[in-house]
Amino acid sequence: MSNRHILVVDDEPDIRSLVKEILEDEGFNVAVAENAAKARQLVDSFSPDLILLDIWMPDIDGITLLKEWQENNILSGPVVMMSGHGNVETAVEATRLGAYDFIEKPLSIAKLLLTIKHALETTSLLQENLQLQHATTSKLELIGKSKKISDLRNQISRIASHDTPVLINGESGTDKELFARYIHSLSKYNEGPFIPISISALGKDHAETELFGLETNNQLQEGYFDRAKGGTLYIKDIGELNIALQSRLHDVLETKKYTHIGSSEPIELDMRIIVATRLNIESLVKEGYFRDDLYYQLNILPINIPALREHYEDVPVLLEYFVNHYIETEGLPYRKFSMAAQNRLRSYHWPGNIRELKNLVQRLLILGNEENITIDEVESRLGNKDINQNSAVTEGFNFDLPLRDARENFEKAYLEYQLKKAKGSVSKVANVVGMERTHLYRKLKMLGIELK
Repeated sequence: MSNRHILVVDDEPDIRSLVKEILEDEGFNVAVAENAAKARQLVDSFSPDLILLDIWMPDIDGITLLKEWQENNILSGPVVMMSGHGNVETAVEATRLGAYDFIEKPLSIAKLLLTIKHALETTSLLQENLQLQHATTSKLELIGKSKKISDLRNQISRIASHDTPVLINGESGTDKELFARYIHSLSKYNEGPFIPISISALGKDHAETELFGLETNNQLQEGYFDRAKGGTLYIKDIGELNIALQSRLHDVLETKKYTHIGSSEPIELDMRIIVATRLNIESLVKEGYFRDDLYYQLNILPINIPALREHYEDVPVLLEYFVNHYIETEGLPYRKFSMAAQNRLRSYHWPGNIRELKNLVQRLLILGNEENITIDEVESRLGNKDINQNSAVTEGFNFDLPLRDARENFEKAYLEYQLKKAKGSVSKVANVVGMERTHLYRKLKMLGIELK
């Protein structure tokens, strides 16, 4: 998950040891405390991003400790309560005092990890939305003066007032989320939360629960739809949604209601839904990987984000914008792109689009010494001259892309190589790479590899 700090407070050594081992396997930094005194010390020194707090402890119970922390305003992250003797009243009291959630013992590892994930995500989203609320309107403006961006800005202004779902199409790196946030800022839901979901980040075995929430034993585990009430739900990578969840999403859009897993009580869909994809959804529909009825629901108001090479005239203003952005947000020194450097970047192909330009600006501001950014310096950064270009492993790859995009580029090159080697035989490639043929077909389609 991440290198976040988690404090586990429990008087049972076996519980502390087990939870610590599991969370460290997930990539967390974990500290443990056997009582309230030790917990107080670690809250100050360890600065946890999340606390797992047992209710029944020998010195001071968890409810009292939580109340003490809240009154002194020293918590920097969510608290999840744990108890083997829980009841509804205890859970209500814990949440009233500010606990994020309540988990019963014996612990379900799957539920524990899911609750931690949601708690950390919720905290991050609250902080992000607070920052956006205090930001000026210009922060959400679409940067660019070209006709393509001007037309796009006008199109978004026309559709923002409608509640109809929006489908955003665009290559990787075109910053589709920025456009989704821009739509949100102009809609009637702009006072509500903006909740982004990455389909690829959903748990394989409990994606439905993460989306729609779960009701068990009079307890509610909120899903993304719950958290987006009164705001905007932004679903990235919609083309990667499995067929079962596509069916469920279709029903939600059709009825404008959803239900929690484990409940039959319908909940009104009080939110705007925006989805995005870098894939060709029409091709996925033809191949049977995406429901046509869901596609028609989502494609009522499509928005196509142009690649940066299609509005290259906006490169100078984007360079200026991101220079100012990094000066303001990271305190980096001011540097100015020479006219020759700007012209070179206007003619560059930008395979990573806006994201690549943004990363390039940041790197140049950090690594450069002179006030002016020269064309030679730009060429050096674009050409990856510090990398051995004769290496068969590194040749042809852009190492400045985000990991997800770099991985996608590698997978495409790798599978194209294997197909060429197998003379186009998908069954042979499936055996070589260790994938089921059905999954391989879908992967080829998602990567835009045509079979000849």
